[in-house]
Amino acid sequence: MNAKVIRYAAGLMLASASVATHAAESHMAEALKHAEAAVAAADAAGIAEHAGAAANHAKIADEHLDAGLKSLEGAIEHGKMGHADLAKKAADEAVTHLKAAQ
Repeated sequence: MNAKVIRYAAGLMLASASVATHAAESHMAEALKHAEAAVAAADAAGIAEHAGAAANHAKIADEHLDAGLKSLEGAIEHGKMGHADLAKKAADEAVTHLKAAQ
């Protein structure tokens, strides 16, 4: 494979990952925004709609927190066994999930 193709493919993958991470990083902010909108809503339907949206974003953030903790536990376990590459990979996964939970 030629070097230009490899650089181009790597750039596309990096751009895709950063867009996905950015979208995921807003779950807690979205949950808070919708919870505040539920408080400010003038009617029961508006409260329910915004509370539901807040709950959905909070659940996704919670799933990322759980996955981040699991990855951290894997990093600890692999680190204690001297598996540096696997520990680093697990720690990197934890960073991704913890950022997505924000």
